[in-house]
Amino acid sequence: MKSKTRALLATVLLGTCAAPVAAQDTGRPVLAEATVAPERIILNLTADTAHEMAVTWRSAPGHAGKVQYARATVGPDFTKSALTIEAVTDDATIAVEEDPAFRAAYHSAVLRELEPDTVYAYRVGDGARWSEWFQFRTASEEARPFRFIYLGDMQNDVLSQASRTLRMAFRTAGDAAFTIHAGDLINHHNADREWGEWFAAGGFLYAQTPQMPTPGNHEYGKDEAARAGSSVTSQWRRQFTLPENGPNGVPEARETHWYTDYQGLRLISVDSPQLVRNTEARASTIAWLDRLLAKNPNRWTVIFLHFPLFSSDPDRDNPEVRSALKPLIDKYKVDLVLQGHDHGYARGAIDQDGPAPDDAGATYVVSVAGPKMYEVADLPWARKTAARTQAFQVISVDGGTLTYRAYAANGDPLDAVTLSKP
Repeated sequence: MKSKTRALLATVLLGTCAAPVAAQDTGRPVLAEATVAPERIILNLTADTAHEMAVTWRSAPGHAGKVQYARATVGPDFTKSALTIEAVTDDATIAVEEDPAFRAAYHSAVLRELEPDTVYAYRVGDGARWSEWFQFRTASEEARPFRFIYLGDMQNDVLSQASRTLRMAFRTAGDAAFTIHAGDLINHHNADREWGEWFAAGGFLYAQTPQMPTPGNHEYGKDEAARAGSSVTSQWRRQFTLPENGPNGVPEARETHWYTDYQGLRLISVDSPQLVRNTEARASTIAWLDRLLAKNPNRWTVIFLHFPLFSSDPDRDNPEVRSALKPLIDKYKVDLVLQGHDHGYARGAIDQDGPAPDDAGATYVVSVAGPKMYEVADLPWARKTAARTQAFQVISVDGGTLTYRAYAANGDPLDAVTLSKP
């Protein structure tokens, strides 16, 4: 079959996300070419969660990008009042693992001046070919109750096995305001077929619930991850539209170090591969984080990153991350530190003196969503551990109470803790 035929077949089978096509005897893996119809549609929060929403998608090269959106109504009449805006389009030629000159059009738009706590409908396309209508809700300007999903590494066998974890998470918390991904979304940073699996795993869920990732070492690749000053995969900023409010003077970390506020919670992404390898920018990153924590109007604070400050694997340790971040976490009493990388599960509270009661120090979690597993040690800092367990977590915020619940991929309860503050 011609490549366009393969891509069309994949799109028909998987809706908004074209899945990778089986490899042939060409000496190189075969990828799904970008389709004329919109694909890989995803929402991201901006820094103004009550009044904005970002949407990003991909199409075949040479096609423009447009978004139509309107306040959702109980019936179909919302389409009559829909506004149309032009997306920013990057008609790109990039090197991916399967093709050194892969072409696709990447589209990004930020919907602005939205009403708080309001459901909107939107669709994307080029003016002739449109996606279906999706819906999302903006955040409230007030600190109202909400919950969100936290996933560790999906990374391996993303469509065949990690997808069940993500989908069970949405069965459990279908009203989640957003989902955070603690790095290593895929295994090979520039393998477009793996990114295709990641988008197929979430499908329409990514288009209706904002996804908020932080990069792991596998988003950098082996060579890039070992080199100071290197940048995340070229597909990162083309596929996501994340807040651009990271530390000044660190262009390599645009849309990887970022933060946003959501209904009484400050959510901070720390690009831990950058923090470790880019020693020249480390001081700027620490100063940026210090400012975010010092001038924080929110009751709750969550930091998420890939490399754990405290590992679940006995053969792993990240002293550079711990020495850079823990003094600030202790000083400003950060509530949750959500992590990945170690392919196991562990949860415990630690203050400046060591392991602590749940309400006395920051709660640190390591978790994995995909099927790749490492050993989990006997950990003096952890109140709960689990080996060979794919997991997802649901965090609920309601005034002075934050409830953390972990579940295994089959939906069985795994762990829980409740934090309280005035």
